[in-house]
Amino acid sequence: MGRLFGTDGVRGLANRDVTAELALDLAVAAAHVLGDLGAFEGHRPSAVVGRDPRASGEFLEAAVVAGLASAGVDVTTVGVQPTPTVAFLTDALHADLGVMLSASHNPMPDNGIKFFSRGGHKLDDAIEDAIERRLREPWDRPVGRAVGRVRPNPHAGRLYEHHLLSTLPHNLDGLTVVVDCANGAASSLAPEVYASAGATVIPIHASPDGWNINDACGSTHMGDLVAAVIEHGADAGIAHDGDADRCLAVDETGQVVDGDHILSILASSMNASGALTHGTVVSTVMANLGFRIAMREAGIAVVETNVGDRYVLEAMRSEGFVLGGEQSGHVIMSDHATTGDGLLTALHVLAVVAATGRPLSELAGQMSKLPQVLVNVTGVDRSRLDSSAAVMAAVEAATAELGDTGRVLLRVSGTEPVIRVMVEAETAEQAEQVCAGLVDVVRAELTIG
Repeated sequence: MGRLFGTDGVRGLANRDVTAELALDLAVAAAHVLGDLGAFEGHRPSAVVGRDPRASGEFLEAAVVAGLASAGVDVTTVGVQPTPTVAFLTDALHADLGVMLSASHNPMPDNGIKFFSRGGHKLDDAIEDAIERRLREPWDRPVGRAVGRVRPNPHAGRLYEHHLLSTLPHNLDGLTVVVDCANGAASSLAPEVYASAGATVIPIHASPDGWNINDACGSTHMGDLVAAVIEHGADAGIAHDGDADRCLAVDETGQVVDGDHILSILASSMNASGALTHGTVVSTVMANLGFRIAMREAGIAVVETNVGDRYVLEAMRSEGFVLGGEQSGHVIMSDHATTGDGLLTALHVLAVVAATGRPLSELAGQMSKLPQVLVNVTGVDRSRLDSSAAVMAAVEAATAELGDTGRVLLRVSGTEPVIRVMVEAETAEQAEQVCAGLVDVVRAELTIG
């Protein structure tokens, strides 16, 4: 059996992989591990629990709450909220643990469980491994007054909204913004926040019903947002995913502005104002080569990590960096948040547009992307990727062919059962050709059965 935790919590098909039993057992194990590490010393332990609007989140939330309370943890439930809201509230409400039920950008049938420690930080690998080891172990159950209490706080999200607005360096007056809420956790909050910041807001896909989250909308399906920006003559479009821990954008011409562009805009703006600590931004191995070139030309250093905003954050915390992110739109601004935060990111990008008077297309244009092709290969044995001599030889040959004007990256996804094959090259034709060849080798060598 592989490791239960991926790069962003436990995730899988709800009620098959991610069951009520597993959710309860994980909650109990997390309480035990954190308690043994001293997180609860001297006080009665508490937790914040939130979820996105997936139908399966209703029973999974109930299971997590039951597990925590049975382990003696007092629980505050905050209902449907973005993941960064739960991280923020874990800190703001002085809770010892935060739990978010969400599968982020994944299709509706999936769901997941994300944990935050005191202060709103994601758990490191060692703690996750300890939780996994202690699943379903025998334990002495508290009784009487020692069992946890459960109290809803549906208004706690207001604290997060006030926090977001307090971080803005410039209001959004005069901007018209279309926001695609992915029928997800930010469907009510996002339009309200952008309007409170001064923008004229046109929301789309903001009517979650438990089944329509991420359904042909949001940051993984940008077509409707592009069309709406053009139709309304908007200054920008913002696309969130199901739990709003990421954002992508669309400029006023209808061009998609991805996470690399967003990170470039924020890094350049913060560097110009002296707010970019050590003149350094953190990105992942998936960042486009064009991002690195643009940062070098701007005099900004780049630190590279593995994929996953938790690894970006680890690098940021270790060296005191304040900005990092991923091409997917996970951006961390550590002066204001402990995790990727799509609403925070969007507010600050829009603030640059408003403050400079420059259109988003011009700001994004400071970075020229190299053509990139990404293919997710399914039905293969992911565990054999690094040990396959044929695959490694194909990667070496492709890397030699591309030279300094491109690159190759093969990696096992931490959130989906696929191997990702990514190629960047001087031309789209070359990138597609090289990628297709690598995909053929991966399928030939690693196909299951």
